[in-house]
Amino acid sequence: MNHTLSIACLLLVPLVALHAADGSNKKPSLSAMPIAASVPLTEKKPVTDEHHGVKVVEDYRWLEESSSPAVKAWTDAQNQYSRAWLDARPDRADIEAELTALYAKDTPSHSGIVSRPGRLFALKFQPPKQQRLLVTLTSADDLASEKVVLDPNEIEPKGQVAMDWYVPSPDGKLIAVCLSEHGSEEGTLHFYRTDTGEHLPDRIIRVQYPTGGGSAAWTPDSSAVFYTRYPHAGEKPEADLNFYQQIYFHRLGSPVSNDEYSAGRDFPRIAEIELDTSEDGRWLLASVANGDGGEFAHHIRETKDGAEWRQITRHEDAIKEVTFSHDGSSLYLRSVKDAPCGKVLRLSVTGTLADAEMIVPESDAVIEGITPTAKHLFVSDLIGGPSRIRQLDSDGKNEREVPLPAASGVGVLIEVAGGILFRQTSYVAPSVWMFYDPVTANVRKTALFNTSPVDFSDIEAVRDFAMSKDGTKVPINILRRKGTSLDGSNPTLLYAYGGYGHSIRPVFNFEQRLWFDRGGIYVIANIRGGGEYGEEWHLAGNLTKKQNVFDDFAACAEHLIKQGYTRPDKLAVEGGSNGGLLMGAFLTQHPTHARAVVAHVGLYDMLRVELDPNGAFNVTEFGTVKDPAQFRALHAYSPYHNVTDGTQYPAVFFLAGETDGRVNPAHSRKMTARLQAATSSANPILVRLSSASGHGMGTALSEKIAQRADVLAFLFDQLGMSKVSSP
Repeated sequence: MNHTLSIACLLLVPLVALHAADGSNKKPSLSAMPIAASVPLTEKKPVTDEHHGVKVVEDYRWLEESSSPAVKAWTDAQNQYSRAWLDARPDRADIEAELTALYAKDTPSHSGIVSRPGRLFALKFQPPKQQRLLVTLTSADDLASEKVVLDPNEIEPKGQVAMDWYVPSPDGKLIAVCLSEHGSEEGTLHFYRTDTGEHLPDRIIRVQYPTGGGSAAWTPDSSAVFYTRYPHAGEKPEADLNFYQQIYFHRLGSPVSNDEYSAGRDFPRIAEIELDTSEDGRWLLASVANGDGGEFAHHIRETKDGAEWRQITRHEDAIKEVTFSHDGSSLYLRSVKDAPCGKVLRLSVTGTLADAEMIVPESDAVIEGITPTAKHLFVSDLIGGPSRIRQLDSDGKNEREVPLPAASGVGVLIEVAGGILFRQTSYVAPSVWMFYDPVTANVRKTALFNTSPVDFSDIEAVRDFAMSKDGTKVPINILRRKGTSLDGSNPTLLYAYGGYGHSIRPVFNFEQRLWFDRGGIYVIANIRGGGEYGEEWHLAGNLTKKQNVFDDFAACAEHLIKQGYTRPDKLAVEGGSNGGLLMGAFLTQHPTHARAVVAHVGLYDMLRVELDPNGAFNVTEFGTVKDPAQFRALHAYSPYHNVTDGTQYPAVFFLAGETDGRVNPAHSRKMTARLQAATSSANPILVRLSSASGHGMGTALSEKIAQRADVLAFLFDQLGMSKVSSP
């Protein structure tokens, strides 16, 4: 049985919200505000903290009070200044028009596919609709069978209602859907009939909140759900209302007040729970993450009334994933215990971890996922970025490789009719859903594929390696026009993430055509902190080793310059969320390496991040100031604390969402103020704070286009890029 489908994306980019022009208490659009002629001044109010004998002084803590009139006035002034600067770029309107035209030509795409008997469920992105639709198909080869079950655009036409995740019932007749507004990810669970789209009366609030997310799982007869639940007002102190996620049980048609507690009172405060059931619905599995650092515990019970939970793994067991065998009699476990690249264990569903047998040993490739079918076990691997799929018998024997094009990316594998359905991606070609038949060993293209509104036949992807400060080889993927001269003159944009074990796979983005048409090179770096080379690659870039991430990224920039791809005044860098932290560290540690920096929804004050509303979730990845060694590491790289007065900083563009529940937008406010006061260069320091968007999930299409147009206008201006030709 498939996991609850998460619709959150990993490109964590917030977008400027659209505001209504009518009605009281509604703010005007940024473009309608008066133009600010100069950088707004920010008052300094020094505050001193002491950690382990070290006194730390800062001037802008008052910008953390988001509800205060002074902070709102500061935000308005900064937004006006940024809007005036961006709108003064002569090609800003043309860029937005180009992007809008490309999306108008884009073909519909399907993602997040879930299989149920006789039908597939999928999310359909269909420009110019603002949000994705939930649809069904009889198969991946029959587009004519497609039916719309839920269209959030009909609920709110401006795209301010989004699906956080959904899960169909075992028989496929009902769907549980988590909906949230304004990019907040504060979700309420709704229920719909698949065949008619009827919205059932049941509503369950507080099932989802960032960063912990949310999940649900159905009983075998499709009459009830187990679901995640955050405390309601009065059940916990206000500071704890978005923690202590637990599992509850709801029977459709009954009052929510009658819902029963199931588990979670002994889970960590920062628990992040994902629910799953066996194919026959008999067994329920709860995967419980200990915050965002990559530690998991797993608990199991029967779904029948009165069954008891049983814990099968603990955080220290290093089990990253557990999934049911096709018949529900066994569990497959992906373990990194003494195997950083991963191995696969198997045990009886009623057994203990001590009974587990290894059936797939560790290899040079990183095991990312395991997908059992009735006769086979499929293992998806990652080899430094590109993907591989292996087919084995259920006991791990008779391994064979599924044929894939070189440098492909592969997402989740989905069992359909004894075979597997998977989305194949590439840097230079649109994605396509493929079906693999283990009987014939044939991979074929299904009817679910994209065509591009632009031609990439002139673009090539080159794999290279940079040497980091400590001698570590770091992969970089370079997208460039064929025949590009390495004379140091090429405008280049370098992107990376580097955290939480998240791996960056090949992916196609037709928006990059605008970049290539202006002579640009686009580069993706697979730096440490990610999972491209397994758990060791992740752990070499977290906690007190986080500086390795920043050294890797700097080495990639230096490599591009040394090899003649670009030079510092033609180099820009971009990242979001944890990648926003990366941008902050890069610009403070290497202010002369690049001309422009774009940082989305980033963290910059690393001494106070754990005090943010969801900051505790990040302690297992970043560390805590309470620990002396971790404090020293945090203080040494914290971007906010390492801005130096009088430094000639590059041009910087910060973007953040005021409804962001994952990263406190105060980080962007404080970092903007600090840089504006410190820089001795004439390069702009801009911030764009949206009052109707969050971390980037569920953002309306029109806002995505507007946000990207602003970023490209900023970069084209700073790198001196103009359109040269089209292929």
